[in-house]
Amino acid sequence: MVRLERIADTHSHTGEGPLWHPDRRRLYWVDIPAGRLWSYDPETDEHGIAYDAPSGPIGGLTLENDGALLLFTRRTVERFEPESGATTAVLEVDAQTRFNDVIADPEGRVFCGTMPGAETLGDLYRIDPDGRVTTVLEDLDIPNGMGFTGDRETFYVTESEAHRIYAFDYDRDTGDLTNQRTFRETAADDGIPDGMTVDASGHVWSARWNGGRVVRHAPTGEPVSEIEFPARKVSSVTFGGAGYETLYVTTALTDGDRSREGDGAGAVFRVTDLDTEGVPEFRSRIA
Repeated sequence: MVRLERIADTHSHTGEGPLWHPDRRRLYWVDIPAGRLWSYDPETDEHGIAYDAPSGPIGGLTLENDGALLLFTRRTVERFEPESGATTAVLEVDAQTRFNDVIADPEGRVFCGTMPGAETLGDLYRIDPDGRVTTVLEDLDIPNGMGFTGDRETFYVTESEAHRIYAFDYDRDTGDLTNQRTFRETAADDGIPDGMTVDASGHVWSARWNGGRVVRHAPTGEPVSEIEFPARKVSSVTFGGAGYETLYVTTALTDGDRSREGDGAGAVFRVTDLDTEGVPEFRSRIA
């Protein structure tokens, strides 16, 4: 039986974007609207604020090749040095709204989605290591969790409000996405698919916003197991630890009332004693 532990009771409005830093052996994640970057050290079992962004929300983050973090804020990409706390603006993206979920690809590019606005839906951009920005998908109703298959030939992206996880053929040489198809469509009352990750056996772990759980999908898309959390809005998931044997899960407390959102809403959880393990995330090479 899996073991579930609450490791950081931060009461975050929208805890998101968990990312394991193997060099520092720490977990990083964000509280999006607060513009706050958190970290957790499993060796000391301590967590704290690593960075408060003066520029506003942080939608997501990637790990750079040299160990720095890239923070995706409101149209701006910032480089954050974990050891010194120094930040540097790297580039601006001509987007209408703030960034949401992001992921690095095997070649150091970054795929980054933006939120819908009052008169527009979200888009998915690709940033190449030379700073070139390309719009790869348009008019997504909240582009969200992304991942790659182990053979690096398939790319997943979630469209939350459409209740779908899509699969694309992925060209590692160019970063192009083709042959869109639906990997999994969820029922309207089954929670909204949010952040995701892919484990070493090719299974997709999808967080369920308003669903209170994480669902594990076989490579065919079929659900094979799930883990429930004491939080209604389960937002994202990643693997970490020395052997990537630990599952870390973020949640949200959007209305500030745990009597409605769940006793663990806004906290970060650790899941151990799993029968699988994850793989390291790819590193960006933008800055």
